[in-house]
Amino acid sequence: MASSVPPLLDLDITGIAHGGTFIARHEGRVVFVSDAIPGERVRARITDGAKSSFWRAETVEVLDASPHRRPHVWPEADMSHDPEERAGGADLGHIDLDHQRTLKRQVLTEALDKFAGPGLEAPVVSPVDDTDGTGWRTRVSLHVDADGIVGPYAARSHRVIPVASHPLARPLVAAEALSLRNAKPGRIDLVESSDGEVHVLRRPERGKRPAPRVIVERVGNRSFRVDADGFWQVHQNAASALDGAVRGALEGRIDPDAVHFDLYGGVGLLSSSLAAAGATDIVTVESSARATAHARENLADVDATAVTARVDRYLASLPDGTRAGTIVLDPPRAGAGRAVVEGVHALSPDAVVYVACDPVALARDLGTFRGLGWDVQSLEAFDLFPHSHHLETIAVLSR
Repeated sequence: MASSVPPLLDLDITGIAHGGTFIARHEGRVVFVSDAIPGERVRARITDGAKSSFWRAETVEVLDASPHRRPHVWPEADMSHDPEERAGGADLGHIDLDHQRTLKRQVLTEALDKFAGPGLEAPVVSPVDDTDGTGWRTRVSLHVDADGIVGPYAARSHRVIPVASHPLARPLVAAEALSLRNAKPGRIDLVESSDGEVHVLRRPERGKRPAPRVIVERVGNRSFRVDADGFWQVHQNAASALDGAVRGALEGRIDPDAVHFDLYGGVGLLSSSLAAAGATDIVTVESSARATAHARENLADVDATAVTARVDRYLASLPDGTRAGTIVLDPPRAGAGRAVVEGVHALSPDAVVYVACDPVALARDLGTFRGLGWDVQSLEAFDLFPHSHHLETIAVLSR
């Protein structure tokens, strides 16, 4: 850190940034501050002052508290601990739940305004249950350090923090996590499947990884086989919420004679939504061979073809003149990107349903779509990650 950077600053918090930090300014320089709330005045410790354009800081004392501040939902992440000793993974847990959703909508609004072009209104961020935002994580990753300490990492660190609670985890996952003893250094994943069993997956720092364990998840009356360490939604209600939202978005948009695509299709969750909406010829594309193999099993009773390929390369390989009915697009956090958006556009689909876990990546891709002549017909947002900065958004586009 440069010698001219003061170790502590008193800062007025003016907004929230994408990624769960908060915005202040010091002598014209932006400072990104953790554990604050817009409207507060805080005392913050500078942790990264190397850049001339912005600094990073951690709140060590609240001088003028927001009415939306509450005791942290995770005691081990509370302000009473030194910032280096605060458990990470619940970066909005010090804010009342309704205001968290207001702030998430603000982040989405600013991303849309900056990257997607004018005229788009961010939707209200809706809950998917009526709880206090705890007890929802079916998947928890912990770490074991060289001294055998088991816990989460501290925020923005690889320092393992010992904890006595896991309030965001499902109760059985939390109990299993607190019972872990005598583990070798490495990572431990705990996964609760739909049958209520908690699977403990140990990943030592060195050595051969064991063969994947297959579990079964359920959405409505449909079962999905998935690797326990593969991708599945973390919130216990998330898969059902997204299935219902995508089905609703697809209503009236399915041409039964067309080919429909589920891009970044995973193990077939949203392909099943397409089938339920009336699609009879579905191609699901996913780069993971394990996930694609599961998709073939999971979709055996519908007219679906599972392809293992990178989405951008798959789209580029299609013959000129290939046309699509409706395309469901569910990319990873980095978004689809220009090449994929242009590849989707080249298929001249009737509609695109875009499922996004990152508001900035979504906004960038929507900007590309709009530049190609697409209109955003609707936007929905869901709080699938209470007490963290993440949210899920579904956009429906047509021409």
